[in-house]
Amino acid sequence: MTIWSPRLESRKGPRYLAIVEALADDFAAGQLPHGTRLPTHRDLAESLGVTVGTVSRAYAEAARRGLVSGEVGRGTFVRGPVSESAGDGGDVCDLSQNHPPEPAARPQRAALVKALASLTASGDVGALLDYPAAGGGAADREAGAAWIARAGLRVSPDEVLVCTGSQHGLTIVLATLLEPGDVLLTESLTYAGLQPVAGLLRLRLRGLPIDAFGLRPDGLAKACREGGMKAVYLIPTLHNPTTAVMPEGRRREIADVARAHGLRIVEDDVHGLLATARPAPLATLAPELTYYLTSTSKTLAPGLRIAYVAAPPVDVPRLTASLRATTWAVAPLTAAVASQWIRNGTADAIVDARRQEARARQALARERLAGFDYDAQPEAYYLWLRLPEPWRSDTFAAEARARNVLVTPAEAFSIGREQPPHAVRICLGAARSRETLARGLGTVAELLRSGGVSSGAVV
Repeated sequence: MTIWSPRLESRKGPRYLAIVEALADDFAAGQLPHGTRLPTHRDLAESLGVTVGTVSRAYAEAARRGLVSGEVGRGTFVRGPVSESAGDGGDVCDLSQNHPPEPAARPQRAALVKALASLTASGDVGALLDYPAAGGGAADREAGAAWIARAGLRVSPDEVLVCTGSQHGLTIVLATLLEPGDVLLTESLTYAGLQPVAGLLRLRLRGLPIDAFGLRPDGLAKACREGGMKAVYLIPTLHNPTTAVMPEGRRREIADVARAHGLRIVEDDVHGLLATARPAPLATLAPELTYYLTSTSKTLAPGLRIAYVAAPPVDVPRLTASLRATTWAVAPLTAAVASQWIRNGTADAIVDARRQEARARQALARERLAGFDYDAQPEAYYLWLRLPEPWRSDTFAAEARARNVLVTPAEAFSIGREQPPHAVRICLGAARSRETLARGLGTVAELLRSGGVSSGAVV
């Protein structure tokens, strides 16, 4: 084991990413040769003055990038980046990216050509090249309200802001509600993109207990009783990464706790429209406290970069100011495409096609992973795979990468000091075809059956 202790003082951003970047730089500089055994999680944490969880997250991210590989009972070893076409298996099968699955008919492509032709032929096409209104024009806010209504939440267009993707929407909501140094409550496992936003805004994240139904109300109430809590971020429908769908009774309990403590709720519902059987959004139960986010990225097309935020009317001016300070406004052309699709029914047809493809891919996963322990929903784009002994999530991700299959270890979603479960998220949508997906899932199944025996990629 090498006594490796990277210097992080000049590196910005989350500490776990700084460790990964330092590891990559030291490998490129020849200071960490291929096959070098790295310090244990605890030893490196003590050396750097960070938590063991931070190091675990760093090693997991390094494994995802192919920089390290773990061997059960031996430790973590430097591998160096793996080529995207390296290895005997041919192209890498990406089961790590939460990308909407591509239906065979690709309806969104033909719909885009038609929409652009229609917009070009319209009499006011020049307006799409001018500065837009901050928060979105009237037509786009109306379309946003109609899109949100598909999920069961009725709001006025005046309560809707049009954002440049859900990450932008999340950023402006948190920047408006919280100050640097504030604590944002969230699930102990949550959307990995929350962490860089919190780092940018200098927020502290506190993970709360979850179970098979999502965030536990008792854990939320306990945190609120400590005082000083302003907001909670959660994903009630098709939780990322666990796929949990919070039942209506649990949602009512969460709303009651939030109302009792004046806690703001940031509800992420970007996958909500995929589930045909789902309770109404939390925002219907506590509309005066809830900031509801949805998007077209997971349902229509990632490249549109259009998302919608529905907020209590009193805070719309402040959110608009935050939006103006970041991007001023969304690109009018892509907003107009999304609005046209929502108005003429194209959006519903695309969502249905995505949903059908998700069902087919989930059926394929059930076939390939039969007998293994995982959670899934019929129309979700991913599943949550619990690993058998003696696998660790970072080790499993590294071994999968050695076989040209990318998965995401639990550490990437973990908030707090507790050891995350030994599990990985398997995404079903990024694979270019069902055949490619079947190959990747077959590799995952082979690894699971191997009982944690190393592939020998690192010696």
